[in-house]
Amino acid sequence: MKLNPLFISPVFFLVLASFQLKASPQIPDLIIYKKDTIVTFNLILEQYFQRHEKTSPEKLFGLSFRDGSTFNCWRGYQAIYKIENDSLFLVDIIKPFELKSGKIDKIVSTQKMKEIFGDKLQNTKVYIDWFSGDLSFPLNNKVIRWDGVFYTIFEKESVINILGGKVLKIEDVVNYINEPNAINRLDKNKISDTLFHELKKVRWKKIIKCDCSDKYLVTIGENGRISQVKLNDQQTVPDEENQYCMNLIFTKLNKLKFDIIKNKGKPMAEEIYIEIWITDDGKIENWTR
Repeated sequence: MKLNPLFISPVFFLVLASFQLKASPQIPDLIIYKKDTIVTFNLILEQYFQRHEKTSPEKLFGLSFRDGSTFNCWRGYQAIYKIENDSLFLVDIIKPFELKSGKIDKIVSTQKMKEIFGDKLQNTKVYIDWFSGDLSFPLNNKVIRWDGVFYTIFEKESVINILGGKVLKIEDVVNYINEPNAINRLDKNKISDTLFHELKKVRWKKIIKCDCSDKYLVTIGENGRISQVKLNDQQTVPDEENQYCMNLIFTKLNKLKFDIIKNKGKPMAEEIYIEIWITDDGKIENWTR
């Protein structure tokens, strides 16, 4: 099977180029849709593996992260899907970066799918009846959130709503909304500085009830407002001193308004880590790393 490079979306190359600058990013899977081959950061095949523990995805090609597979593909393989007749199919399982050669070893790919799916393999493809949910692929290369490995949210995406492998709806979405008079949050690393700047306004020297030096997680809710403050390692009900500090920080931050971030077109909440230190003379220091 050959993939005509002319059919590969320009975003495919833009996305891969942007990730080359980051440490050990994972190569995406691909979806063939109409005449384009598009990157997707949705681990569809892994969901099947999780339900069928007898299958070892890391050994599909005798490769795994620890046994010689590339750092950019810890799965040891790359999957190619296709939307055809309003249905989602798996059409190939290939070695990492096999596409660099410009062609796919269809015999090996079909053999691997036969080993995994047995009679579910029909006409060299597998109907993905185990997946329901939203798939997305980027419409530009502007990344607004990335976990450093695979999970990625792009500013503009196409979202495919699927139920049991059947395509119900396809729509284009924008995942970053500039709210009037709101705080920019495109750079997640800068948000903690914004929170710290607000906390500097507190007269910490007058707060003699407790020492609020600690590590916190501040949640920005789906509406762009602060919805919760908790201890970073909170596993049990906080004691009175910690609860006082969390309430105080929440009170000082809950008037802030941030831009809206969405995931596949749906507003999402986000936790921001911040660590503060209050000195004996009431000065606050930003220890966030």
